[in-house]
Amino acid sequence: QVQLVESGGGLVQAGSSLRLSCAASGYTFNWYGMGWFRQAPGKEREFVAGISRNGDGTQYGDFAKGRFTVSRDNAKNTVYLRMNSLKPEDTAVYYCAAKHTIVIPTTATEYDYWGQGTQVTVSS
Repeated sequence: QVQLVESGGGLVQAGSSLRLSCAASGYTFNWYGMGWFRQAPGKEREFVAGISRNGDGTQYGDFAKGRFTVSRDNAKNTVYLRMNSLKPEDTAVYYCAAKHTIVIPTTATEYDYWGQGTQVTVSS
């Protein structure tokens, strides 16, 4: 069955960096666009970044532009999210998601599969 497993979250200080990973299995990875979302307590899930199935296209939420970088390694069935200059407001559970598409969806309801999430906490 399809599995998406996120890792790399943790507790860091403001200004630090983290790299999240999402390992996929159970489907043909390079047929799927991948997205990262986050959800803070009491808030809606929001789009962070997305990458096309062959990696030649990316999109970012406004808050992520210039600080976050999404990438993928289709040989390893893994998508990454590099986060620099982290701020306390980046604190959230981060989820990866997969969509069988050639575009990069930016809304959560468009995605087919989801991981369980990884907690990122940024202290001030």
